[in-house]
Amino acid sequence: MSAFPTHPDAVTPSWLGEKLGAEVTGLRWEPIGTGQVGDSARFHLNYAQEGAGPPTVAGKFPAADATSRATAAAFGLYAKEVGFYRAVAPQLGVRTPGVIAAEIADDGVDFVLIFEDLGPARGGNQLASCSSGDARAAIRQAAAIHAPSWNNTALTGLDWLQPRPGVADQVKALYGNAQAIFRERYADSLEPEFMALCEELNEARDHWFSREAGPQCIIHGDFRLDNMLFAIKGGAEPIAVLDWQTVAVGNGLTDIGYFLGTGIGDALRSAHEGELLDLYCAEMTARGVPLSRDRVWDDYVVGAIHGISTAVFSAAYVERTPRGDENFLSMARGGCALALQHGSLKKLTA
Repeated sequence: MSAFPTHPDAVTPSWLGEKLGAEVTGLRWEPIGTGQVGDSARFHLNYAQEGAGPPTVAGKFPAADATSRATAAAFGLYAKEVGFYRAVAPQLGVRTPGVIAAEIADDGVDFVLIFEDLGPARGGNQLASCSSGDARAAIRQAAAIHAPSWNNTALTGLDWLQPRPGVADQVKALYGNAQAIFRERYADSLEPEFMALCEELNEARDHWFSREAGPQCIIHGDFRLDNMLFAIKGGAEPIAVLDWQTVAVGNGLTDIGYFLGTGIGDALRSAHEGELLDLYCAEMTARGVPLSRDRVWDDYVVGAIHGISTAVFSAAYVERTPRGDENFLSMARGGCALALQHGSLKKLTA
């Protein structure tokens, strides 16, 4: 049995009070978010002394769904998120929730994260896209992740951030089955030209999962609207970035290709692609990493493939839900549209 709670029901006033440094006399919780790999809750707190601590905090726990939990454990997703909040977040410029508790068991499955509550806030919605202003706010946060860690081996060299031995081979071995599930599930929903591109990516999976990543930095790995909050703390701040289970070392343009391709929808991407790429380059340059659109273009176009492969793989190996189906289709549509317009697969295999 873990020495810390691994479900909202197991959180006690005494345990939480110890973490907050105040006497908590009572609490209640409610589920929040739509995550499929971890379950989140908001806790409403009462104190022995009024005003001794925040009225609410947020918590994150292992997914109740066994398939999602097993996938997270197999790829070290829970350990990555706990490690990120413990060791990496303080060294970046990105706005994340302040962490109150970050615990994980040796098995890499049982864990708990307790955060500051950033509400009231507006949750990003993958299916509804966003305004160009929200997209610009997200791009600035991407630069705040990438620039401080760009070729910074003190961060990119952390042992727990390195891929586990054999993981790439494991993903390649599983990917064909994932594509078969994706095809069977969505053949009548996804546009034929997009499904054909997914099939081409499956055939080219050795190129994709074995590619050289280019300049190394910390990347979020799932940089899309569902993992962002806007107008946090009642509009006091523009944005915060959540859900760091997929944090990794890689090419920062993978996050950008993913966000513009699968993260905001093709209509917004098509209208603002050049502007958002230029903003990213300007933000990186201002933070000491000189970049230009010409310099990042190929990495951006190839990076968009990450959204397609994530949609295919996740659809097969996390809990299936109606909103999950909509999400994966949305991701595939946006990523495939970008890839077809700019020739992503040709650049990958060239």
